[in-house]
Amino acid sequence: MTDQLAAQVSNRFAVVYGHEPEGVWSAPGRVNLIGEHTDYNEGFVLPFAINRRTYAAVSKRTDDRIRVSSTFAELPVELSLSEISAETVSGWSAYPLGVVWAVAEKSGGFGVGLDIFIDSDVPVGAGLSSSAAIECAVAVAVDELWALALAERDLARIGQRAENAIVGAPTGIMDQSASMLGELDHAVFLDCRTLEAQSVELGFAEAGLEILIIDTRVEHRHADGGYASRRAACEEGARVMGVAALRDLNANDLTLAAERLDDQTFRRVRHVVTENSRVLATVDALRKSGPTAIGELLYASHESMRDDFEISVDELDTAVEMALRHGAIGARMTGGGFGGAAIALTPLAKISEVTLAVKAEFASLGYAEPNIFAVSAAPGARRVL
Repeated sequence: MTDQLAAQVSNRFAVVYGHEPEGVWSAPGRVNLIGEHTDYNEGFVLPFAINRRTYAAVSKRTDDRIRVSSTFAELPVELSLSEISAETVSGWSAYPLGVVWAVAEKSGGFGVGLDIFIDSDVPVGAGLSSSAAIECAVAVAVDELWALALAERDLARIGQRAENAIVGAPTGIMDQSASMLGELDHAVFLDCRTLEAQSVELGFAEAGLEILIIDTRVEHRHADGGYASRRAACEEGARVMGVAALRDLNANDLTLAAERLDDQTFRRVRHVVTENSRVLATVDALRKSGPTAIGELLYASHESMRDDFEISVDELDTAVEMALRHGAIGARMTGGGFGGAAIALTPLAKISEVTLAVKAEFASLGYAEPNIFAVSAAPGARRVL
């Protein structure tokens, strides 16, 4: 399937630009198994790359023009490399153009122009990081075509830099790290302070489990104010508590935090502190007991995001509760919140029941029909053609 999609993207590139690309590069979306809103607080996360990918067909030009086209936009976007800024780009093109800008910034000078064509089967707005998949596919392509040989860690930072500075979304490093560092049947245990990454075997298939994605079709946007206000509350909590980041607090500090902080800021802080603990406990459980031992941790994470961080919505809560009621061993919302998807760690024998029950409940409540599908842990960004 990967070869087929890569060939399709290559062919579309040739139709749009009138010449063949020099190659096709690909990067996966990601699911965050646990560790939400901990990344920009220098904490711990446990995402894995998924078998839904973005493809970028790319070739060098002889001038400094950057042209980007895709299957999800009618018209190409074109401008010179030196013209790329937060003021001159917007919409979907800000992601690939931002990456080209950030690679140029990292390399200390401008490279040659590029023609880029993008296609993806990562659902947009579902919390599966379609944006990081675009960023990482383009980053590995530009790195190779400009002969820079940057490290995977640097390419992940470039994706984050593009999203922060050009797109205008104050996201952390988790999504890009998962997309760059993914491995088959493994999660990426990432320390967002040091960027040290370890592979953790998931063992889902051996245990007869799959991760179901329940895309609520409630689209969320990180650039909107909800995400930014949560991040600001975390920064304020760290400032009042006298630490560099909330990573430096633990459960023993919460009593003092409750005294010093207003109720809302305290609850934001409590989520991050307890979520970091849940990530560490999940890694430990996977290594010692396997995936059947992590269900309660997943649901505790959802409760914390619903009640303390207040980023869930009714559709996500419904998806989680119905999945648990019909056989999932653990479930939680995943992604930045305010919509998107839930995940349900589900025995193979219960997948049909969970799927039908969630869809029936959504229908009875008048919600849009959810898109439900299974994913597995997949390799990270790489050249595919």
